[in-house]
Amino acid sequence: MGTTDRLQRRESARRLIGPLAVAIAAVLVGVVLLGAALAGPSSPDRPPGARWAGKGPSLRPFESCDHLAGYARRHREALVEPFGTIEDSAIREAVPSAALGEAATSGSVAAGEPVGSSTNVQEQGVDEPDLVKSDGTHIFAIAGERLEAVDVAGPTTVGSLRLPSGPGPGAYSSGHELLLAGDRLLVISNAYLSRAPWSRTVLTEVDVSDPAAMRAVQTMTVDGVYVSARLGGSTARVVTSATASPEPEPIPLARLRDRAAGTVNRSPLMPCEDVSRPSRFSGLGMLSVLTIDLRQGLEPIDTDAVLTGGQIVYGSPESLYVATERWLDPDAYGAGTSQVATQIHRFDVADPGSTEYRATGRVPGSMLSQWSMSEHEGLLRVAATTAPPWQADDPRAESESFVSVLGERSGRLVEVGRVGGLGRGEQIYAVRFIGDTGYVVTFRQVDPLYTIDLSDPAHPRTAGELKIPGYSAYLHPVGPGALLGVGQAATGQGSLLGAQLSLFDVSDVTRPARSDRRSLGAGSQTEVEYDHHAFLWWAPAELAVVPVQGGAGARAFLGAAAFRIGADGIERLGRVSHGRGWRAAIRRSLVIGDRLFTYSGRGVMAHDLETLADEGWAEFARGPDS
Repeated sequence: MGTTDRLQRRESARRLIGPLAVAIAAVLVGVVLLGAALAGPSSPDRPPGARWAGKGPSLRPFESCDHLAGYARRHREALVEPFGTIEDSAIREAVPSAALGEAATSGSVAAGEPVGSSTNVQEQGVDEPDLVKSDGTHIFAIAGERLEAVDVAGPTTVGSLRLPSGPGPGAYSSGHELLLAGDRLLVISNAYLSRAPWSRTVLTEVDVSDPAAMRAVQTMTVDGVYVSARLGGSTARVVTSATASPEPEPIPLARLRDRAAGTVNRSPLMPCEDVSRPSRFSGLGMLSVLTIDLRQGLEPIDTDAVLTGGQIVYGSPESLYVATERWLDPDAYGAGTSQVATQIHRFDVADPGSTEYRATGRVPGSMLSQWSMSEHEGLLRVAATTAPPWQADDPRAESESFVSVLGERSGRLVEVGRVGGLGRGEQIYAVRFIGDTGYVVTFRQVDPLYTIDLSDPAHPRTAGELKIPGYSAYLHPVGPGALLGVGQAATGQGSLLGAQLSLFDVSDVTRPARSDRRSLGAGSQTEVEYDHHAFLWWAPAELAVVPVQGGAGARAFLGAAAFRIGADGIERLGRVSHGRGWRAAIRRSLVIGDRLFTYSGRGVMAHDLETLADEGWAEFARGPDS
């Protein structure tokens, strides 16, 4: 019962992004697993050239566009003949909720005074795309199809820019996200067309040096679905997923529009010789990593492409990992099928001017999200579950979760150690790796919190376990030996009761304990459960803020709740609201100077950091696209 509610909640999150995105992604990546099921030895090829020296034995380059097109043609025919069409095939690849829309505390912004919080990310120094960015004096936010600029001194809305709607007539875009580097904003969107290619990634460079007169400098559209991106310094790495096709072009096309010059440059995203493939056929999905220096504009300074899928992205200061989850449809292969695997590709991103493929590995099972991966001292820790989520309510499907440690060896990610037996018959709901300790939450009827000792990577072990009703969907360190969980309260039978905060004492990893909890309201939910960017932790004030939606009758509430987290437990500070209606739902919170700011589709509100008193309101422009 609890797992069903959980999956329904995840599906609701997907619908916020748009059902068409899920449908398109499923069609694109469905090819990959189909190929894996039919895989046989691929045609012989010449040894890699000089450019691929050091790439390891996992990948082989294509010699020419004719070589790539012929490869795509042969394998596409092999896929279609036994199964009819790709869309009718019985095998599908996972499209995890994390691809639709991390141990760093919200840090200080780099540009200007006053200082404040930044996007809640997984790794300190590796920024992630989000709906809101700030340079310390202005807040830049997505409002429908517009980019809004708010001067925090008021707050006052000082600028508004209509974002590109998509390439060509009948196209529309959605899921806008932002990355900020100096006076340049990168707006990343998915665009959907009424003809093939059905989807494109739209990148827009916006000059925000004068927030009152923001202007789009360049726009680049790339064939394929936007997966995710990361930013280190001024270098953005954007991950897209397309399909290799024998015609008309085997390579995704990029169209770069310079708005000042009025020119459009149309070209393949990369040379065919820069595309590689696994030695064993892994599908016709083309995973591309675009390296863009925002100081130089949108034209990529490097591109990398591998014929495989890509749905989950995790970035560390040294590496970018892209994972592909695959499973077989139980309707076609019988109930109890647990042929689940996750393929992981590592790219070296230590050099801001280039991205280099390094290794590929595989773990059995499916991953929850980017939080399922963590790099530490050159090793990758991965948490996964060996049964697909749709089988969680099938008593014949005995799922099991585990944590694997992978190390790089001769172009491969190989298993160094593993600990299993976590939450048999349950699914992973939250993961957090902090130093040499891993925290894994599984759930079906009760919430086991496992602490994993990873100090000896070759022999990881379960150090402690705590079982309580409900679950935590997000875990955040809030002090030495203290972990805050955001999730749902539940009955002993797994029925969900409403969102809650749980404070865990993990000072002794062998004896984790819940020291306090606070309900966010009966029947409530919070966006933090499926998007960690919605969570604010401001350590200087011991302040936690979470969006809240739901409740019934007079207790119904739409807004955000603030708490003080200290040695004495969780203290309620109060709630703030932007009014009623879906546009008034508070999505993000941030601290700048001595004030708290909350963001919704209606605007930005300032609050006293101690009392939460209203200190000003900046309303966004309303229009047909808002």
